[in-house]
Amino acid sequence: MSHFLDRLTFFQRLKGEFADGHGVTTAESRRWEDAYRSRWQHDKIVRSTHGVNCTGSCSWKIYVKNGLVTWETQQTDYPRTRPDLPNHEPRGCARGASYSWYIYSANRLKYPMVRGHLLRLWRQAREQHEDPVEAWASIVEDAEKCVSYKSRRGKGGLVRSNWEEVNELIAAANIYTIKRYGPDRIMGFSPIPAMSMVSYAAGSRYLSLIGGVCMSFYDWYCDLPPSSPQTWGEQTDVPESADWYNAGFIMMWGSNVPQTRTPDAHFMTEVRYKGTQIVTVSPDYSEASKFADLWLAPRQGTDSALAMALGHVILREFHVDKPSEYFTEYARQYTDMPLLVQLDPAPGGYQAGRLLRASDFEKSLGQDNNPDWKTVAWDDASDAIVVPNGSIGFRWGDEGLWNLEQKADGADVKLRLSLLDSRDDAVAVGFPYFGGREHELGRFTPNPQDDVIYRKVPIRTIRLADGNEIRVATVYDLLLAHYGIDRGLDCGNTPVDYDDNKPYTPAWQEQITGVKREHVIQVARQFADNANKTRGRSMVILGAGLNHWYHMDMNYRGIINMLVFCGCIGQSGGGWSHYVGQEKLRPQTGWQPLAFALDWIRPPRHMNSTSFFYAHSGQWRYEKLKVADILSPLADPQQFPGSLIDFNVRAERMGWLPSAPQLGENPLQVVKAARDAGQDPKAYVVEQLKSGELTMACEDPDNPANYPRNMFIWRSNLLGSSGKGHEYFLKHLLGTDHGVQGKDLGEKGEDKPMEIAWRDETARGKLELLVTLDFRMSTTCLYSDIVLPTATWYEKDDLNTSDMHPFIHPLCEAVNPAWESRTDWNIYKGLAKKFSELAKGHLGVEEDIVAAPVLHDTPAEMAQAFDVKDWRKGECEPVPGKTMPNLVVVERDYPNVYSRFTALGPLLEKLGNGGKGITWDTSHEVQLLRELNGNHKSGTNKDMPRIESAIDAADTLMTLAPETNGEVAVKAWAALSKQTGRDHTHLALTREDDKIRFRDIKAQPRKIISSPTWSGLESEHVSYNAGYTNVHELIPWRTLSGRQQLYQDHTWMRAFGEGFVCYKPPMNMRTTADIQGVRGNGNEEIALNWITPHQKWGIHSTYTDNLLMLTLSRGGPCIWMSEVDARKIGVVDNDWIEAFNVNGALVARAVVSQRVPEGMVMMYHAQEKLVNTPGSEISGQRGGIHNSVTRTVLKPTHMIGGYAQLSYGFNYYGTVGSNRDEFVVIRKMQHVDWLDGDDESIYQAEEQA
Repeated sequence: MSHFLDRLTFFQRLKGEFADGHGVTTAESRRWEDAYRSRWQHDKIVRSTHGVNCTGSCSWKIYVKNGLVTWETQQTDYPRTRPDLPNHEPRGCARGASYSWYIYSANRLKYPMVRGHLLRLWRQAREQHEDPVEAWASIVEDAEKCVSYKSRRGKGGLVRSNWEEVNELIAAANIYTIKRYGPDRIMGFSPIPAMSMVSYAAGSRYLSLIGGVCMSFYDWYCDLPPSSPQTWGEQTDVPESADWYNAGFIMMWGSNVPQTRTPDAHFMTEVRYKGTQIVTVSPDYSEASKFADLWLAPRQGTDSALAMALGHVILREFHVDKPSEYFTEYARQYTDMPLLVQLDPAPGGYQAGRLLRASDFEKSLGQDNNPDWKTVAWDDASDAIVVPNGSIGFRWGDEGLWNLEQKADGADVKLRLSLLDSRDDAVAVGFPYFGGREHELGRFTPNPQDDVIYRKVPIRTIRLADGNEIRVATVYDLLLAHYGIDRGLDCGNTPVDYDDNKPYTPAWQEQITGVKREHVIQVARQFADNANKTRGRSMVILGAGLNHWYHMDMNYRGIINMLVFCGCIGQSGGGWSHYVGQEKLRPQTGWQPLAFALDWIRPPRHMNSTSFFYAHSGQWRYEKLKVADILSPLADPQQFPGSLIDFNVRAERMGWLPSAPQLGENPLQVVKAARDAGQDPKAYVVEQLKSGELTMACEDPDNPANYPRNMFIWRSNLLGSSGKGHEYFLKHLLGTDHGVQGKDLGEKGEDKPMEIAWRDETARGKLELLVTLDFRMSTTCLYSDIVLPTATWYEKDDLNTSDMHPFIHPLCEAVNPAWESRTDWNIYKGLAKKFSELAKGHLGVEEDIVAAPVLHDTPAEMAQAFDVKDWRKGECEPVPGKTMPNLVVVERDYPNVYSRFTALGPLLEKLGNGGKGITWDTSHEVQLLRELNGNHKSGTNKDMPRIESAIDAADTLMTLAPETNGEVAVKAWAALSKQTGRDHTHLALTREDDKIRFRDIKAQPRKIISSPTWSGLESEHVSYNAGYTNVHELIPWRTLSGRQQLYQDHTWMRAFGEGFVCYKPPMNMRTTADIQGVRGNGNEEIALNWITPHQKWGIHSTYTDNLLMLTLSRGGPCIWMSEVDARKIGVVDNDWIEAFNVNGALVARAVVSQRVPEGMVMMYHAQEKLVNTPGSEISGQRGGIHNSVTRTVLKPTHMIGGYAQLSYGFNYYGTVGSNRDEFVVIRKMQHVDWLDGDDESIYQAEEQA
C-alpha cells in the first residue's frame, strides 16, 4: 500500500533544483533498486570444482543465498608458480560457469526412481515373500517376468520410490546373485577416480568387499595409449601445462588445446611471446591451428606416416650426417638402442628376432638371478658383451643394481650404439610394410611397395652357450635401416635422398598424407635443432583423437620415437604431453587401499572393460576383421589361427588379461567343493581346469551361468557417451529395442571362433539389474532399472587432481544435497548396511577364490621370457601366476560388510602399503588416523580407525599417500632407494613434516609432494615433467631393458609387424557395403569416415543438455561435413541427415563447413538423443547417439601379458575401444518423424510402462 501511495504523491516529491534547473532533488524511495542489489547478494562463498573429467580441476567460488546455489565464478587464489612462469589461473570455461543450472533444473534427479513394471513386480513379490532375497528370486527365475521389465528399458516408465525400498531391492539382488552365481557376476563401472576420488572409492569399496568386479575405464574410453606402457612401463605420466612455457618448440598434434584444454591454453599462447614456434597437426582447421606458425593437415588416420618421415629426417641429419653429441649420449644411456638383437632367418635374408639375454651365453655371463630377463650390449672399452644395469632382471632380486648408471658387474662401461665400424658383415634384414594396402572404399591413398622391405644392417656373428652361431645387430642399427637411412652399405632398397619414394622419406609420406615434403623437412629440422641446442626442450602435445584409430600404437610410437631421438623425454620443456582426461590420480597409493578394500582383502577383482563389453554385449559375434588382415607378411599364419575373440580367450587363459566372470561356476561353490574333496582350492582349480571338468567363463560367454547379472554405473554415462557398439549393448546386454542392422557370423554362415562356444540362440538381456547413480536424467539412467539421485559437485565433499597442474583440490558441500539426493559415499554406505542386514541366513563368512592376472610391477611380470606357451594346448603345465592366472583364496565376511566399509582394516598394519613395485611400513599413519578420525569401540572393527564420512575417507587417503604426507613420501623414496642403490630421499626431505588434510585444501589448493609413484618432481626449480627422475636420478623405466623401449620383441608384437613402429593405414571394418543403397529413401548416399572429437559445448556428455550450452550451440545433435561431400548428396547446412551402417543409425542436422576435409564427417562426442532428436528412417527408433554406428574391435597386441612392461595393470595395459576406422553412410532424410504419437498412444505407452 505504501508503494501505491508513493505513486499517488509523485508530483509532491520534488524538493529542489540544481545545475540551473538541469537537475532536481526528490524524496523518492530507492527501494526499486533492491531487486538489482539482491541479485548479487549472497550469504557465503564456498570453494568447489567440477568432477567432469576435463583435466581442468579449476577452482570455483560457489555463491550461496538462502540455502541455494545462485551462481559460480572463477576462484583466483591458487598458489603462485615460480617468478619465471605465468600462474595457473584464472582457470575455468563457459561450460563450468553453467554448471549451477543443473542443480534446480528439470533435468535434476530428485528421488530414487525404479522402472515402473519392475517395481510392481517387486512389490507383488514382497507381499508373497517375507524374505527380500526370495522375493527377488521369484522375479528373475521367471523368464516371462524378466522379459517383461527388460524389454521396457529405455522407454520411460521410471517412477518414484524411496531409499528404504531401493536399498532393499538392490541388496537382495546382490545377495541372490552371489549365492546363486557368484560375486564375480556383479559388476561396477565408474571412470576417472581423479575427478572425485571419494565418490569413486565409495562404489569400488562396496564391490570389492562383496567380491564384485571393478571395471576399467581408461582403455575402454580409448584414452589409454598402449604405446606408453610399451615404451616406458608407465601409463600416461605427462608434463603439467606450466612446463609448456619452458619449451622452445611445440607441436600440437591432434590436440585442440584452446577448445579442450581451455584453462591451460594461456601457457601455449604466452610462450609464443618468448619466440617458441608452434606447429599444429590436424586434418581439419581446428581452433588450435590459428595459433600455429605452420599447420600440417595430413589425411585423417595417416599420422604415423608423417611421424615416420619426420623421424627419417631427424635420424639422417642429427644422428648420421652430423651427429649430435647430446642425442648420441642420450640414446646410449637412456634407450634400448645399444642392446643386441638376435637375427632370425627370413625368406629374403633375416628378420629381427628377440633381444638377447644373459642366459643365452656361457654361465649366463655371471648372472645367477633372472638371467632370462637381463638384456645385453657391446661395451666399447672392452669390446665384450656385457650385462648393463637396469634391466628388469635386476629389479627383482638384485637389490641395489636396478639403476641407469653406465655400469656392468660394477665396472664402468660405454655401450656401443652401432656395429657399423666393427661389423663382420652387412646383411639384408626384412621389415614388414603395410602402407601399400588398399582400403575397400578407396578413401586412403596407398603407397605400393614390397610387403617386406629388405635393407642392409651391420652385424656381428657370435656363439651362444648352446654352441649355435648367430648374427646380431643393435637396436640402433636396425632402427636406422628400418627408417631408410643411407649409411654407405650399398643397399638398393635404401632411399638416396628425401625425394626418393621409398619408406620412410618425406616424398614417400606425401603420397599418403598429402603434407608437402618441404614442410616435413622444415619441421623435423627445426624440432631437432631446437632440442639439440636446448638439451631436449622440444615438446609434442597430443590429443586422444590420434589414439582412437585401430593402429593407435603406430601413431603414438612414431611421435614418441621422434622425442626419444632428440633426447626430449625427461627434460623440462620437452617430452610427450598426452592429455585426455583427468588420469593423474596423484595420491594413488593412498587411495587404492580405500577404493579396493585392500585394508581388508587382497587381491580385488578387476576387469578390462573393453574385453568385457566385447564379449558380453555380443559384439564378437559380428566380427568382420580377420586376423589375416593384420598379421605381418613375415609371420606364419598357421601359428596364429582363429578370430580376435580367440586371442582374447587365450590371453585370459594364460593370465595375461583378467576375466569377469572368472570361472564357469560360482567361485564360492568351487572352494566348498575343494574343501569337501580334501584338496587345496588352488590345486583343485588347476586340476579341474586341466581336466576340462571346470572351464573359464570367457570360453562360453553366452552360457547363462556366465552372464554378468548385476551392474552398477556411477559417475558415468556409459550408454550415452563411451559405449562403443551402443546398439549391441541394447540388444544383448539389456534385452530391449535396438538398431543393429547386421547379421552375426552364424546367420551369415561365416567362420566361427575356435576357442569359444558358439550358441545359435542369441543372448538377450543378460543383466538382471542395472543401477545408475547420477544427478541428471542421462541416457544411461533412461535405460536403467533403478536410478539413484546423487549429490552434485556443489553438494558433497571430495577430492580432485589433474594432469595439468600439481595441486590437490577439494569438492565442497556448499549446500545440502537437494531433494532426496545423497552423496555417493552415503549411497553406498547405506547399501552396505542393508546388504549386511539381509545377508544373514543367506551368506556368512565365505571363502572365495580370485583368479588374478599376471600383474605389472610384481615379480610375476617375468612369466614367459621367450616363447608363448598355452597350457590348454599341452604346450606347458598350468602354473598359477606363471602360465595361467594367479589363484588366491580370500575370506569374505558378508554379514559385516558395513562394519568393514566404515573402518580401516588390519592389512595396512600387517602388510604395509605401496605401489608400483615398492612397499613401506604404514603403521604410524594408521595410528595417526585413529587419533584423527577416532576408532570403533566394539564389533568386528573394534579399535580400527573410523571412515564414517566422506571427509574421513578423504583424510584417510591423504594420510596414507606420499603425495600428501611428507613422512610417507620419505619412506617411499627410501624403499625405492633400496632397489636402485642410490639415495632418493633428498627429493622429499624438505617436506617431510608436511601433512595435507581436507580442511587445508578447502582453504586453498595445495601443491603435492614428490613421490616415486610418479616420474616427475614437484619442485620450485623445475615444472613437473614425466621421466625427469629417470633421467636425472637414474631410476630405470619399468620395462624389460629398464630403458625407453623402442623395440618390442615379444613374439606377438613381431608377428603382427609391430616390433618396430611403422605406418599402418586405417582398417576396413566392412560395415557399409551390406547396407549402402539397399534401403534407399530416394536421396543420394555417400560413405564417409566417422570421426568423433571432443566439443566446445560440453565435456563428454555433460553440459550438452544444459540450457545455456544448448543456447550457445545449435541445440541438438549435429554432424559436420565438408562442402564437397554435402554437394555430392544434395545436403545444405541445417538439413536433417541420417548416418547409418550395419551397427546402427542416428539422426542429426548437418553443419556444412569448409573446415572439414572431404571424405570424413565429424560428430562431436558426446551428443545424446535426449534433446531435439527425431526418429531414424533406418531403425525406426529415436535418433541414436554417436556410438550407435560403432562397434568395438580388439587388437591382439594389446592382450599380451606376463612380459615385463607388457603385463596387465588396471587402467595400465589391455585392449582398447577404438572407433575411428569406422565408416558410415550419410544421406538426407526424406521424412522427419518426431515419433510424438497422439494423446491416446502416449497414454497407452505410459500404461504399458
